Amino acid sequence: MAPGWLTEPGAVLDSLLDGVTWRQGRVWRYERWVDEPRLGGGLGPGGHPHPALAETQRSLQHHYRVQFGRPGFAQYRDGRDCMAFHRDRDMRWLDETVIALLVLGARRPFLLRPRSGRYDHDAPRGGAAVELLPGEGDLVVMGGACQVGWEHSVPPAPAVRSPRVSVQWRWTSRRGRPVVGASYRAPRTYSHRP
Repeated sequence: MAPGWLTEPGAVLDSLLDGVTWRQGRVWRYERWVDEPRLGGGLGPGGHPHPALAETQRSLQHHYRVQFGRPGFAQYRDGRDCMAFHRDRDMRWLDETVIALLVLGARRPFLLRPRSGRYDHDAPRGGAAVELLPGEGDLVVMGGACQVGWEHSVPPAPAVRSPRVSVQWRWTSRRGRPVVGASYRAPRTYSHRP
C-alpha cells in the first residue's frame, strides 16, 4: 500500500462522483436477481474526469511495465455497501496480473485472507489475515500471487456515513493456467437435492 498517493484526493473524489456514470449492478444469487451491494461505473467517451487519474495510470504503467485499459470504478455509498471475499477472476489468467486500486473518500477496512477452501465465517473479520485501511488517496497494488492464493473484501462498516470510491486498473499477461468455472457475474443456481 502507498499511503497518500494523491495530494488532493477530495477534488478527485468530487470529480468522480459527478463525472462517472454510476449504475446499480445485479447478480443472480439464491435463484433470483439481487442488487449488488455497491455501484459500478465506467468512463464515457470524454476520458478521465480528472487529470490525476491519467497521471496515475501513466505512472503505474511505467513502474510495472504493463499497459492498462480504461479504469473501472466502484462506489460504496456508505458503510452499508460492501463486497464479500473474492478474487478478480473475470480476467481468467491470474498467475501474472497487476491490479491497482486508487481509493478515495472514506477510510474503511480492506481485508485479505489466504484461500484455504475452509473458512470460519463466524471468525473475527471472516478469517482475514491482513487488514488494510485505505482511503483519502491511498494506492493498493495486488499482483498475481495475491489473486491466485488470496481473497479480498470490503466488509460492511456501519459507522461510515460518507462515500468511498475505488478506481481500478487491471492487467493480465494471459499466461499460465486460466481459471475454470463461473465468474462473479455468472448466474449461480443451487439445487435442492434430498
